[in-house]
Amino acid sequence: MSNGVVNAAYIIAAILFILSLGGLSDQEKARRGNVYGMLGMGIAILATLFGPGVQSYWVLMLMVLIGGSIGANLARKVEMTAMPQLVAMLHSFVGLAAVLIGFSSALSINMGLDPSHALSGTARTIHDVETYLGIIIGAITFTGSLIAYGKLTGKLSSSPLSLPARHWLNAGGAVICVLLAVSFIGESHSLFALTLATLIAFAIGAHLVMSIGGADMPVVISMLNSYSGWAAAATGFMLNNDLLIVTGALVGSSGAILSYIMCRAMNRSFISVILGGFGATSTTLGSVDDTPQGEAIAILADATAQLLSQAKSVVIVPGYGMAVAHAQHPVSSMANKLRDKGIKVRFAIHPVAGRMPGHMNVLLAEAKVPYDIVLEMDEINEDLPDTDVVLVIGANDIVNPAALEVPDSPIAGMPVLEVWNAKHVIVSKRSMATGYAGVENPLFFRDNTRMLFGDAKDSIEAVLSAIG
Repeated sequence: MSNGVVNAAYIIAAILFILSLGGLSDQEKARRGNVYGMLGMGIAILATLFGPGVQSYWVLMLMVLIGGSIGANLARKVEMTAMPQLVAMLHSFVGLAAVLIGFSSALSINMGLDPSHALSGTARTIHDVETYLGIIIGAITFTGSLIAYGKLTGKLSSSPLSLPARHWLNAGGAVICVLLAVSFIGESHSLFALTLATLIAFAIGAHLVMSIGGADMPVVISMLNSYSGWAAAATGFMLNNDLLIVTGALVGSSGAILSYIMCRAMNRSFISVILGGFGATSTTLGSVDDTPQGEAIAILADATAQLLSQAKSVVIVPGYGMAVAHAQHPVSSMANKLRDKGIKVRFAIHPVAGRMPGHMNVLLAEAKVPYDIVLEMDEINEDLPDTDVVLVIGANDIVNPAALEVPDSPIAGMPVLEVWNAKHVIVSKRSMATGYAGVENPLFFRDNTRMLFGDAKDSIEAVLSAIG
């Protein structure tokens, strides 16, 4: 396959990727967007496989077979609750790939191991910059994604790490990386400088994410997605691959925009989050008094069903607990049964519900919940005072009034679903444990709140049976 045909295929693939992003911006077009993305990636892979740059098909096909088998096996086994962790791990692979490709390029071109690709003058300087940026961004993405994976799986504490002078450590590491860039890009082309800078970038990536609290993890996932895109774009420049440049730029820019939107939704500073909590005060990084603020009142499934059946308006707030319990299908069936009774039922989605953007939307779509009754926080909050019953399923931080009422809370200022304004609130939870941010929730002790204890799936199935 000639270079002209490969470039034409890359252009078609790039157009399909753009159409894919356009489709993913709307729930009703998301399936079509995924199809566009898969078609684009298929075309890109085939064009690369049959392009003039492949030297050994045996090695290539062996690697594709090994990697594809591992990926397919993981994709079959991973559950929706583990999707955020999987996304974080995939981001780390992108970062590591950028690092390895960068070192391979540095060894083959800058170190003279492949004289047929020798560069000189301005072309060599530009290539050195591309190589260096790809490696540094990839290294930060790699370790940052590993730490995010650890926090999401609970293997690492969700509390932010607050080392003394932590921002000076990050700034100092960045300055050293800049100085080492001069050594690598200059006449010496020092492999030692490149290796040292990579190790420092590894440390910066880990420290940046360790310094971010669990409540901001959804933003971190989106931010790391952006980093992986920019690492891919830098690798594309390094390899002179136009499609990789376009794809990386699309991923990097869309991830950055999504991170900014989510930061606004959480009332967080975008710069603060991406710099590991820069500018955050000790009180916002601390914890508040977690002693119980009253007595929680339990409710049984029969009473919950009666309350729901007598309501004219019901709002359901799904959270991570619903995902863990795989309760989305019973919830959908319950909503349908209530709607059949003439009750107005809607779902309220917080921008950071779950562990990654769109987590709850995907679960509800899987359970065939109609898109037109799934509303965002800004659309539903003003209607909550006129709502008879709000049913919270496995959510905690996103319905916590402390975000608005406790100035020194770790989630202070974060916009939340103001469910307490409804006439009745029922919270389905396994226990009184705190949410991912580790903050006590005063909602559980309010006069109009009742606690439906137990596994979310079992509880909703019991309510569904009692509705009749």
